Amino acid sequence: MPEPSRLFVPPPHYGGIRVVGSFAELAAATFGAGVNALCWPRALRGDFAEVVSRLPRERGIASIDDATLAALELSPAGQVARDFLLEDQERLRGLELDPVLDCINGYAPSTREEAIPTHVQSWHVDSATVEADTWLCTYVGASTEGLRNEDGQRRVDVAETRAALLEGYGGADDGDFLEYLADHCYDLHYQARPGAQPWSFGLGNLWRIACEYPNSPVLPCLHRAPATVAGQGPRLLLLS
Repeated sequence: MPEPSRLFVPPPHYGGIRVVGSFAELAAATFGAGVNALCWPRALRGDFAEVVSRLPRERGIASIDDATLAALELSPAGQVARDFLLEDQERLRGLELDPVLDCINGYAPSTREEAIPTHVQSWHVDSATVEADTWLCTYVGASTEGLRNEDGQRRVDVAETRAALLEGYGGADDGDFLEYLADHCYDLHYQARPGAQPWSFGLGNLWRIACEYPNSPVLPCLHRAPATVAGQGPRLLLLS
């Protein structure tokens, strides 16, 4: 059993997280009463850093399929880690999800100037046209970060930013403009308010977070990929 001190503990300033004790509970839980993030805390065994060291190290994001994982020559500790990686993906496939395991060695810089950044390192929410949620787990490297909804402000609601967007759009602030914002995902990105306290998703924990979709019972979970730090090693991230 993992040591209790190594398990994820929700930040005391945020009541939007519910901790569960198993994968079955994580899959069956529902969002509501302000809870928009579900966490199954885990202190995983095995050497995940060894797995990463055997993967391609090109700059950018490489998706790792099961065959690539199976072909890696690993120590016994690395094999234990690989088994966890494969097992997590099989769990999600059992729910008819399509998980992706990414080795992330930096993000491509934006090729255009925008009034609102739309990359994953910007505070944002995920969205869907039907009921959906996002599953994720960081095994190695800097972890995903979360933010209380009350600590974030939609960038399109900032007067100066909205004015710049309207200028670029070249039209009125009407229904067509709202469609323009949605088409470019501008309406999904946020900025942290002064004094905001981000929290870490931690390593090894399997998360299920709420998305924005019509008639959702809760606000979507505000999150972002961690900032890139020079010299920092790759991340290993499961995402569905």
